[in-house]
Amino acid sequence: MLEEVTEEKIREAKELIKKGYDERKLHTRLGKDWELIVEIARARIRARDKFSRDDLWMDMEGLRYATHEVVAKYRAERLKEFGVESIADVSCGIGIQLIFYAMKVERAYGIDIDPLKIEFARRNAEKYGVSNIEFINADSLLPETVERVNADVVFSDPARPPEVPERNLEELLPSPLKVYEAYKKKAEAFIFDLPPQMKREKVPWKGEFEYIDLFGALNRLTFYTEPLAKAERSAVILPAGVRLKSDPSLENIVEWTERPGEYLYEIPQSVDYADLINELFHRLPVEAKMLLREKRRVLATGNEPVTSPYLKRTYSVVGVFPFHPVRINDFLRREGFGKATLRISVPESEYWRIRKKIEENLKGERRAFVFKVGEKAVIAEEL
Repeated sequence: MLEEVTEEKIREAKELIKKGYDERKLHTRLGKDWELIVEIARARIRARDKFSRDDLWMDMEGLRYATHEVVAKYRAERLKEFGVESIADVSCGIGIQLIFYAMKVERAYGIDIDPLKIEFARRNAEKYGVSNIEFINADSLLPETVERVNADVVFSDPARPPEVPERNLEELLPSPLKVYEAYKKKAEAFIFDLPPQMKREKVPWKGEFEYIDLFGALNRLTFYTEPLAKAERSAVILPAGVRLKSDPSLENIVEWTERPGEYLYEIPQSVDYADLINELFHRLPVEAKMLLREKRRVLATGNEPVTSPYLKRTYSVVGVFPFHPVRINDFLRREGFGKATLRISVPESEYWRIRKKIEENLKGERRAFVFKVGEKAVIAEEL
């Protein structure tokens, strides 16, 4: 399938793309299979921050759905804690999560209906030096495919359909409901990658909902059925590697305030989505109160500086006054700020108008972060 698609051709394509060659010139230089060669080359260029290797096999779709290597390593280490001996990935794609799981078990299966993805996964396993995977190019839900698999755990990272108002298990491909029915007599436990926005009550099994933050952004919701569950809910912050888990025995110490203190504490989305703010407050070494909870940002506040791996960022508050772009601009220029990062939730059409007024004629290197809390502007600097 990939006989004419060589490493040499892909490296050449990467150089030509970086030089700005258009498709006609790329076709002329690369010849047969030029489109696939170019797509692999473009995927490798875009994947440079996702994997430790720059020579992996993937198309753009495979790159989009592939698990980030930092996440893949973390989940493989977690699996190892339970002494799992075998695992099957029933929609393995280009195989990154499968490969890291395979490093921690004796036997692994990689199943995908797309023959190109299976070939990519096989080659990627060779790149990582992993040889204990049986690759199966088939429909993972067919009885004859299920019969070939003998695994303790079944993992599935299903494809997401285009954005819909509300996420449901039935819309994922393959549906976790169908995967569970197909393999429930063979596997002891299941691991599903689910859309983080999915409501937990839509999942019909008992287990753990683990929300993962990666480099400051919500990246994954992994659902573990029993006996792989460690808690009802958890939040993991990577690459720091810290974890919060639900603890119903804790006293509820979450209080709200409308007035910012001397510092702002930005809470990771994973903690918010997992409803673990109370557990976070018990972990912080300072007294904090909730200030803001929006879809894209969650802020607590207090009067002491704190640096914690459980927080996304900590800011020092330098100004609080009614939210008005011109007044904010005057304050920033007067205080010597040259840059402003807006952390506000407004319609996109309004955002750029507001941003232009706030940033007008700013000079210098000092950066301000501008938040909107109610009708107040909160100006802060990152510690």
